[in-house]
Amino acid sequence: MTDTPPLDATSSPSAPAGILAALKDLEAGTLIERMRIEVMELSAERVVATMPVEGNTQPAGGLHGGATAALAETVGSYGALVHAGQGRSAVGLELSVSHHRSATAGTVTAVATALHLGRTLASYEIVVTDRDGRRLCTARLTCMVIAERGGALRARAEGLAARELGPAHSGDQGVPLAQMPVRMMLAND
Repeated sequence: MTDTPPLDATSSPSAPAGILAALKDLEAGTLIERMRIEVMELSAERVVATMPVEGNTQPAGGLHGGATAALAETVGSYGALVHAGQGRSAVGLELSVSHHRSATAGTVTAVATALHLGRTLASYEIVVTDRDGRRLCTARLTCMVIAERGGALRARAEGLAARELGPAHSGDQGVPLAQMPVRMMLAND
């Protein structure tokens, strides 16, 4: 696979340029923010995130299957983005979700584990469990790794870096952070 080091929210410094802080700002106004998905650990090999059941239910009161699928796709996609690296991006090709049981309260946890990290494809198995560790869902996501084409995500990341750190701030590579591709920000904290 790759040697991307995992990022653990409990051991990472929470500086404005920190990866988890950068993700929070990039997620502003997105479905991820509305569903209150919180990324706890991030690497190409493994991504862990949580989501509250409250606010993500169907009318009958159980966790909505679409919310579970969105959580699964989020964690797998973040892993694929880290794997893609600088100058590349990842787009979803296929998501398969099997629901085993539902939750009616608490927080659910999704763990994405890389199955394949190749030059053009990244595949993940995602397991979603309830607060008691019972499996609610098993999902599989395949993403295509592509050349980055710029766009909204890059613009938001560059704007965030310039606003938070100033345009003259330099990252480890000696490149002004405002000019650093978002993939590099994700892979190097």
